[in-house]
Amino acid sequence: MSTTRQETTTMTDTGSSNRALRGLRHALSSVFARLYLAVCVVLTGWAVVVSLGDNPDASFAGVVPLIATAPLSLIVIVLPDHASMIFVAIGLGALANAAVIGWCARALSRGRAGSRP
Repeated sequence: MSTTRQETTTMTDTGSSNRALRGLRHALSSVFARLYLAVCVVLTGWAVVVSLGDNPDASFAGVVPLIATAPLSLIVIVLPDHASMIFVAIGLGALANAAVIGWCARALSRGRAGSRP
């Protein structure tokens, strides 16, 4: 009896993860979400290029992508001290914000289509 219960739980967990992935895919299919991700990639690339140069303002270049992907990118404060962790924080923040932007765009477009006479 416990084997059947375990299989049922596993199937339910897989179904909910598929639903979550499907929802995330729909959210990221929005033009606005993709545009936001493109802007984040450009800002991160700009920050890397400026930081590599011998420029007095280069030390603040990494802050721009962090601010653009806040609040989740502020997780960089608690991540281990490694140079790659800033890219992890920016990536997670950008994906989370893009998902929210996509869900909002989808909800607003769905509401507008339903309000027609």
